[in-house]
Amino acid sequence: MVMNNYSGFLREDKVRAKTPPEINQIIDIETAAIVKFYAGKTDYEISKIIEELDNEWDIGRIVEVRAAMVSLIGMMLSLKWSKKLLIFPTIASIFLLQYAIQGWCLPVSLLRRFGFRTRQEINLEKYALEALRGEHHHEEHYHGEHHHGEHHHGEHHHEEYKHGKHHQDHHWGHLHK
Repeated sequence: MVMNNYSGFLREDKVRAKTPPEINQIIDIETAAIVKFYAGKTDYEISKIIEELDNEWDIGRIVEVRAAMVSLIGMMLSLKWSKKLLIFPTIASIFLLQYAIQGWCLPVSLLRRFGFRTRQEINLEKYALEALRGEHHHEEHYHGEHHHGEHHHGEHHHEEYKHGKHHQDHHWGHLHK
């Protein structure tokens, strides 16, 4: 899937629509830099980063998990000390409801500033990398570099990755937890 104009793909992204443009721009520049970096890499390396993107937690999942954690902790603490501590699960529930309806809540603003991305943004990077991988595959076949009987992802690709030539810190570290 080659996308020349990705604005339509991201247009319906509620989180992105509520995020200040300068934050979106930083995320977009980082994504473009990653795709540019992988333009010169092997199909194997591109496939590995696509695999990482498939496992990357998007901002929605992070909001949901954190709201659940705050709710559980608040309920447990309220049972032990004071019912007043039920304010924490209440606030977490309000934030979660607001996020579900509007695509925004206060924690989202903070998380976006730390570089957490929406599923659409993650998928956009993935689609761009898949297009690169497709171009590499086409070029290798066109130039006769892929011979019958050879595996496309041979041992030399594995060795390059294993010995650290793969760019490990291309994303903010907390994005792939």
